[in-house]
Amino acid sequence: MSECVVEFNGVHKTYRFFELRDVNLRLEAGQIMGLVGPNGAGKSTTIRILMALVQQDGGTVRVLGHSMPDDQAAAKRGVGFVSEDMGLYGGETLAWHMHFIARVYPSWDPDYARLLQRRFNLRPEQPIKGLSHGERVKAALLLVLARRPRLLVLDEPTTGLDPVARHEVLAELMDVVRDERRAILFSSHNTQDIEQVSDVITFIDRGRIIDASDKETFLDRWRRLHLESRAGMALPQPAGVIDTTTSGRIAVVTTNAYTPDLEGIYERAGVTVRAVQRLTLEEIFVANVMNNRKEHAE
Repeated sequence: MSECVVEFNGVHKTYRFFELRDVNLRLEAGQIMGLVGPNGAGKSTTIRILMALVQQDGGTVRVLGHSMPDDQAAAKRGVGFVSEDMGLYGGETLAWHMHFIARVYPSWDPDYARLLQRRFNLRPEQPIKGLSHGERVKAALLLVLARRPRLLVLDEPTTGLDPVARHEVLAELMDVVRDERRAILFSSHNTQDIEQVSDVITFIDRGRIIDASDKETFLDRWRRLHLESRAGMALPQPAGVIDTTTSGRIAVVTTNAYTPDLEGIYERAGVTVRAVQRLTLEEIFVANVMNNRKEHAE
């Protein structure tokens, strides 16, 4: 069994206008987990609890085998954290930051730092305040990655990056987990980034984990079927159908439990299956969120 790097069990946190409810998640060594949700869904609250920046009201959190927040000092030695608004000293150079981090963390790898510096096209003598937004994100990522952390936690790191900078950052993240002892938790509302790098996906909305699975399972079990039937005919409603839109004789059915047998169910009922389409991760995300909101509104 793989080593568990992050584990949440029944975690909840209540604020005046927001509640994180019964969060359960597990991230294993060698995995990249995409934590996907709309703005305000609870992604950053989950990460703040993981990093012991806030304390949960209930439930348990373990990071690298350490209980949080009680053993946070021991856990954080193996954790690297990057967010889009991560602050660096504007008047100091990247070289100054690299020297500072190297003195604090014995795990600092100077050869890897120089390699990242070349890959990201960063100049160590340039003050941070002279860097573009994308360069600042890459500088922060360099300072974290060169420590060789066991767990890398990223909170919306690609927000505002141009396509080239995003490609550079995502390519480096995929390279990190070639070492199967390491893991990445990647929080974003950009499903294209998540689909590119993650092998495990967790959807969160309005403070709840609404679905979680490996990426291939998500992509395999979600389908959109285009059907044609007699006008006014009641369509079968097999398990897993979460949405049906009809217009005269044409219907579009979305399912989260597709198997080839599903087509046979409709055909035996006298319905013609015109097409079966796979959904993108973004379409799966939107359908999942809308279905969850509909269920909790009823």
